[in-house]
Amino acid sequence: LYVDEVNLLDDHLVDVLLDSAASGWNVVERESISIRHPARFILVGSGNPEEGELRPQLLDRFGMHAQIGTVKEPKLRVQIVSERQKFDENPAEFRKGYESGQRALTQRIVDAQKLLKTNEVAYDYRVKISQICSELNVDGIRGDIVTNRAAKAIAAFEGRSEVTPEDIYRVIPLCLRHRLRKDPLAQIDDGDRVREVFKSVFDME
Repeated sequence: LYVDEVNLLDDHLVDVLLDSAASGWNVVERESISIRHPARFILVGSGNPEEGELRPQLLDRFGMHAQIGTVKEPKLRVQIVSERQKFDENPAEFRKGYESGQRALTQRIVDAQKLLKTNEVAYDYRVKISQICSELNVDGIRGDIVTNRAAKAIAAFEGRSEVTPEDIYRVIPLCLRHRLRKDPLAQIDDGDRVREVFKSVFDME
């Protein structure tokens, strides 16, 4: 489920969405009617933090946080504009050009899902992930859980059954950076603090 400008939604609505995503059930209550039904989905939200931010307690409920900026490279901007013009002129033909790539990506994800059932994060790495969370004063264990899951996912996506420290290094800033903010007025960390602690715990330069 994709929600645009999720930061502008009422906190209560965001809380309901997150509860449904986490539990796999949605409860609809109105007057004397109460209906409970399965709701299996992954919540993806986007928003401009300059227009308002989610409270830290709600932001913590999101598994990963990515910061997307405007493309600065002139040649890449020109390429984006050209691709958009092709789409506007002939959407169907434009999509055909990406069909084979999309099919290959879909199959890669399907293969990764199968591999995900067998790959594991070594116990020593799990301990170090939790040590990083502890040193960063991350509340609760959501950060630990999501980091372990994300590390397994990226290893499986790349066709590997074993998680490496490099896998963890690549995903852990996305899993923890938004969990470090204690003051609602503070800025979300850019990931540098997480990387520094990771290098210290894993003894990497």
